[in-house]
Amino acid sequence: MRTPYAVCGHWAGEYDEDGLEAWAANLRSQLQTPQVTLGLVFMTPHYFPHAAQVLETLRLHARVPLLLGCSSESLVCGGQEIEEMPGLVLGLYYLPGAKLTAKHFDQSQVEACTSPDYWYDETGISPDATNGWLVFADPFNLDSEEWLKQWNEAYAPTPIIGGLASGVYQERSTQIYLNGEVYDEGGVALSIGGEVEIASVISQGCTPIGETWTITRTDGNLIFEIGNKPAYSILTETFEQLPDKDKMRLRGNLFVGLVINEYLEEFHRGDFLIRNLVGGDPNKGVLVVAAYPRPGQTIQFQRRDADAATEDMTALLERVKTDLDGRIIYGGSLHCCNGRGTGLFGESNHDASLIQSELGDVALTGFFCNGEIGPVGDKNFLHGYTASLALFVSRAPKEVKS
Repeated sequence: MRTPYAVCGHWAGEYDEDGLEAWAANLRSQLQTPQVTLGLVFMTPHYFPHAAQVLETLRLHARVPLLLGCSSESLVCGGQEIEEMPGLVLGLYYLPGAKLTAKHFDQSQVEACTSPDYWYDETGISPDATNGWLVFADPFNLDSEEWLKQWNEAYAPTPIIGGLASGVYQERSTQIYLNGEVYDEGGVALSIGGEVEIASVISQGCTPIGETWTITRTDGNLIFEIGNKPAYSILTETFEQLPDKDKMRLRGNLFVGLVINEYLEEFHRGDFLIRNLVGGDPNKGVLVVAAYPRPGQTIQFQRRDADAATEDMTALLERVKTDLDGRIIYGGSLHCCNGRGTGLFGESNHDASLIQSELGDVALTGFFCNGEIGPVGDKNFLHGYTASLALFVSRAPKEVKS
């Protein structure tokens, strides 16, 4: 796919150095801009033995000054989702006025961190020097939850968007790429500053059901009371008020949504952090959730299935289109949960093609993840069953010709 500011391509099949050189040069020739600012590359595990050579080939023949990415079993290119087939995707982006800095980080740094100042020194980036981060990380050799907690303290509310790499699950192996280097642990973080920002769409695949409520008593991950009533009874009441067809759709697909920013006047999609409803005890009236809710926090039950995921993604794309208000979309990077794709929707290309239909032609590269990273409210979280979209956009609206 080619747009005025970006181009992306898919190389299918096995490693072929000569063919890859010609393919990379041809892809660069399609980008009608003075230079490449950024390259994103995602490769299937078939390329693990050749990854270093592939990176050097792409950097040289596509003339990429800054290249980063990771491995994945399935890939995204434009409006296509290429699931479980050998290959790689490359996106070339021209981001005018952007200030880009990329760093590799690892578990030893996470363990050494004692304050936000540590990460300012390690990255060379202060909070006022970045508009957002794009991050790809290994899920097996990095405590991603602790790292993200530290980066929230250092950089929130700046958005941090991306995903955890996938690879050969049985061997617990993935690869992370930065320029010509191949890492089998840690992560790579790209700071985007200057005249380019990151706009996010974090679609957690759910639609709300019933009313919003206030949590009134908790203990750890247990919710005892909602609205001063037994929490389990509120769930039962919500379920019984649904039409019969919705009750059937809810079985096995019930989650909870927790509001992160309670200062909003109204709560909408994207304001809720979606977490698993682990279980409940009708005798004690308690619900067990995969989170640590607090008294005073707003909760709403949620349904997750293919229809809900489509509805959620469509609504959030429409909102971001309105919020951008004419700003230029230079391109984007899409990070989908391995649990989405044809396994959830029963058809290929669902998320990638929906983005194209709602936002127009967007040069996308991306991959299927072992966990997705993105903001909800003014904090960043690790998600599941989520599509995390990073759009590279201009800070100022484009000029309107008279």
